[in-house]
Amino acid sequence: MKNHENTQEREMNTENQVRNQLKKKLRNQRIRRTIIWVVVIVLLFGGFQVYSFYRANGHFPWAEPKAVVTAIKETEVKVYESSFTTTIDLSGYVEPFDIQNVILRTTGTVTDVFVKEGDSVKKGDVLIAIDNRNQLYDVASIKAEIDKALLSGSERDLELLQLKLKSATNKLDYTQAYANFDGVIASVKVSEGDYFDAGSSAMTLIDRSKLKATVEIDEIDMQYVKIGQTADLIFDSYSMGTLVGEVTYIPMIGKYTSQGIGVMEVEITIDNPPATIAPGYTFEGTIANEGETVLTLLPQNALTVGRGGVTTVSKKLPDGTTKSVVVTVKYLGEGISQLLAGDLKVGDTLIVRRTDTNASAFAAMTNGGAPPAGGGGMGRF
Repeated sequence: MKNHENTQEREMNTENQVRNQLKKKLRNQRIRRTIIWVVVIVLLFGGFQVYSFYRANGHFPWAEPKAVVTAIKETEVKVYESSFTTTIDLSGYVEPFDIQNVILRTTGTVTDVFVKEGDSVKKGDVLIAIDNRNQLYDVASIKAEIDKALLSGSERDLELLQLKLKSATNKLDYTQAYANFDGVIASVKVSEGDYFDAGSSAMTLIDRSKLKATVEIDEIDMQYVKIGQTADLIFDSYSMGTLVGEVTYIPMIGKYTSQGIGVMEVEITIDNPPATIAPGYTFEGTIANEGETVLTLLPQNALTVGRGGVTTVSKKLPDGTTKSVVVTVKYLGEGISQLLAGDLKVGDTLIVRRTDTNASAFAAMTNGGAPPAGGGGMGRF
């Protein structure tokens, strides 16, 4: 019995030893993991600090700062002139020269429709009429009253009856609609027997003896557009060549587009268009400025804009010195400006200066002033 108890005691001691060893091993593993994470965090934080220092200062903390190298690069450019013919591109669609939305100013039943779609009419022709019996009765009654007043009425009564007759005559006239110009009936919307509401559209009359188009022209190009200029227009529906239009209207006020561009809505008219060109057809075309325009030009990067918006250039004098000249210019695009005013003439030499630093300056000095490989040309100064 005693031997059995001794055996159990030894087994318990062995089990406790195993448990203690396992706990110690797990504790050591946790300590190692904690140390590893602390080292990783310290390395990441330190690397970030070194990177931030380099971004801000251009060198590592343990390296000496580089001295900034600066070089002024000078290039000579010329004032020159160019002559050209201004061509303005157009696009749009044509409309009838005139449109009449035929309406009646009174209400009633349509008694007569004198035209149909496609009919040609003359100015003053009656196009449509509605029941006018009430209006005829009113006119006849007032005329009878006037006849009586001529015999026994006062002058004041006659004046009032004349005004009443004029009003009744107008109402009678309102029962018919007339053509305002020579043209063609484009559409008819009513028939005899229809009930017509005053102010509604009964038909449409158009003038196709001319066609017109409204085109948008950029504010820069408007200086070349004048009343009476011709435009060459090309229609897909017309295979006989170009049609000639004329600039007939330029508004006093332009408009500002959603793209931030100022434009004018200029009207172009085509006289006696061919029958194959119908209102609504689209076209492409051009307006050409008559004669050649000679402009004095200089590179945009030769300009310096100072305080107050004053624009200057550096002009090279015959003795090699330079002089600052105030100029007025207009930018034409593609790095070119037009000289409007200033003490410059064609052939004058201008100095363009650009400041390069560090690697760019070093490359400029070692390559004889050529731009570094992969770099662009001179920017706007």
